[in-house]
Amino acid sequence: MSIKEKLSVLSNNVQDSGIAAFFDLASSVTGVVSLAVGEPDFPTPWHICEEAVHSITHGKTFYTPNRGLLELRKEIASYLFRSYGVKYQPKDEILVTVGCSEAIDLTMRVFLNPGDEVILPSPGYVAYEPCILAVGGVCKTVEVKESDHFKLTPEKLKEAITPKTKMLVLNYPSNPTGGIMTREDYARIVPIIKESGIMVLADEIYGELTYGRKHVSLAEFEEIKDHVILMNGISKAYSMTGWRIGYICAHKDVVDAMYRIHQYAVLCAPTISQYASIEALKNGDHDIEIHRDSFEQRRNYIVNECNRIGLTCHMPEGAFYVFPSIRSTGLSSEEFCNRLVQEYKVAVVPGTAFGACGEGFIRISYAYSIDQIKEAVIRIEEFLKKLEGERNAH
Repeated sequence: MSIKEKLSVLSNNVQDSGIAAFFDLASSVTGVVSLAVGEPDFPTPWHICEEAVHSITHGKTFYTPNRGLLELRKEIASYLFRSYGVKYQPKDEILVTVGCSEAIDLTMRVFLNPGDEVILPSPGYVAYEPCILAVGGVCKTVEVKESDHFKLTPEKLKEAITPKTKMLVLNYPSNPTGGIMTREDYARIVPIIKESGIMVLADEIYGELTYGRKHVSLAEFEEIKDHVILMNGISKAYSMTGWRIGYICAHKDVVDAMYRIHQYAVLCAPTISQYASIEALKNGDHDIEIHRDSFEQRRNYIVNECNRIGLTCHMPEGAFYVFPSIRSTGLSSEEFCNRLVQEYKVAVVPGTAFGACGEGFIRISYAYSIDQIKEAVIRIEEFLKKLEGERNAH
């Protein structure tokens, strides 16, 4: 028996991330302008880095409590209250995780039994499905459409719920679409959630990055708060992706269950990063404003340019992605992206990396500098002209 045959069925069946695949492809081509990865181009603000340095120089480099530093959990609670009016108890309703990736994994592990169904709006973030499948859960995809601004409608949610439904995953603002849910949008689905009794993983990692209106947290709806697992982190808003700090806020019983797995799997989140995160949450609101204003300018530019060159693109209201349609080219999403990176050295991600419902779209990240974005637009426009010439020749 070969080594591969000794591996679990799961490990052999999990597919590589479509984002990672195109990032690797872009890395192999010289001179590529990449708009493929959702990572802010700002350096981590110095006052945050300084706090990390201080923790090192003062010997604060040992394990923290498994749940995370109490001071950090207090700052998380304070941040959520001043931002959304939502109250969580730092001691037993908040768990600090190794990024949101661990938070997703923990959520699926503590709730799902084999055969339990999870409703996934699609196109959606790539990590949910593998974590669901890893514990024997069943993914029930619900297409969210551009015509609905990529929102989950009450009609779609009602239709998807069955007696086997255990959980709904909501990621707003959305990766990859940039769509958001307003208070009115949530108000239409909250009664359905309450009546069904399903749990909701509310992935709000882009909650600080909304344009034109303030983010609404699902946890603000008190009638379903106990059914909400609120997930967030410091990666996107504070430009701290590599620091790997996320957090979960939920009912005490949920956090206790997650803690029991977390304490063995990772022990605790990185100590130095936790101290830096305290500073970010305590004194970083101004940094968020600076980053958000810059992202909004980039968003406006790239949406206008996409529409100008012939890629129909709705105006996203959150995160830092646009999701333009490439159907007019006659190419599939993967064909478009492969040719674009090979022939014109621009890396973007095919919509199908985020599920089959993403066919006909590409995801472009505007977390990069405006100079990179402008150069990418020039090359994409040249590519589109070439495709038009090929169609005319036929």
